[in-house]
Amino acid sequence: MNPSRARAVISTDALLRNFDHVREVCGVNAMAVVKADAYGHGVGRIAPLLREHGVEWLGVALPSEALALRAAGDTGNILSWLSTPGDPDISSCVVADVDLSVSSARELDEIAQAALKNNHVANIHLKIDTGLSRNGIMLADLAQIIPSLTESIDRGYVRLRGVWSHLANADHHNLEFSTASVNQQVAVFNFALNILASAGLNPDLKHLGNTAGALWHPSTHFDLVRIGIGMFGLSPNADRATSGSLGLTPVMHVQARISQVKEIPVGSGVSYSHTWIATEPTRVALIPVGYADGIPRNLSNNLQFAVRGLPVTQIGTVAMDQCVVNVSGLDSVAAGDIVDIFGPGLSGELTADQWAQHMNSVGYEIITRIGARIPKEYT
Repeated sequence: MNPSRARAVISTDALLRNFDHVREVCGVNAMAVVKADAYGHGVGRIAPLLREHGVEWLGVALPSEALALRAAGDTGNILSWLSTPGDPDISSCVVADVDLSVSSARELDEIAQAALKNNHVANIHLKIDTGLSRNGIMLADLAQIIPSLTESIDRGYVRLRGVWSHLANADHHNLEFSTASVNQQVAVFNFALNILASAGLNPDLKHLGNTAGALWHPSTHFDLVRIGIGMFGLSPNADRATSGSLGLTPVMHVQARISQVKEIPVGSGVSYSHTWIATEPTRVALIPVGYADGIPRNLSNNLQFAVRGLPVTQIGTVAMDQCVVNVSGLDSVAAGDIVDIFGPGLSGELTADQWAQHMNSVGYEIITRIGARIPKEYT
């Protein structure tokens, strides 16, 4: 490890293996979702790697994320799906051949106007709200948007490249509930496709499945699945299946270097508010990462790291820049030694999924919250 206080080691081999594995399981083409800086893994390195690997589609949430990819030289298919009224990036995306999601008449009108103004065809993916109740057109409102959609297509402003939706419970730990929910959404999706087809609207692509759908629900596969969390080696729901049981390897391994080691006497309180007090002489090590780096403060006194392959317990309140671990019994541990924060679990450390289980969250949150102060190294 270099002299840096901390680093996030990103295994590019693991990332590509994970992507290929999920794609092979589902048997259809796959979009790689690289929103939120590739789930905290560094989109500037991840996106070109995926393109070199032959990935045809990249998915992002924000138009600005799509334009950043274009500015970096990406010329492949990109879908962006979350906009706000009057976003100037919409027009820029149309000109840059970024596919845009349409969830409302407002979005369709803005995109069509941008296409007309720039004399450029806009590729759109019509999103159906099949039961998640976020963005997307409600089934009851679909007929109302068809005339304006048809007009935009006939006039050459818009091309209907895709129809899509997003699953609400594909990753639920209760298999029976999950299956019933997915089946209901698939039925709504197919009904919407039939309505569109009866109006002569037939998209090039139909996509519904995310990682959970790709792995667990074949009925959601259609023409394309969107692989996000599985590509980064985490389970869609660790309570339902671990990443290992799914054939996935966590891609991010966060490490730090011990800043100081010392002995504290009985009665010594550790960190702010003394939420941990020594009941015996204790050897402690200072780790120079904290909640500004993505270590959850609400997991204070409930975290486990690893030193030299052995688990060590975090004690006291996690501070902005640092935290403390109990290294009693590890007499040879010294300043400069490596601490495994979380990773694939091969060095005694917990995985991001296990961290998430401790805080009643999901692995997505753990990996995306790692701060910019922790540099990334790619292997």
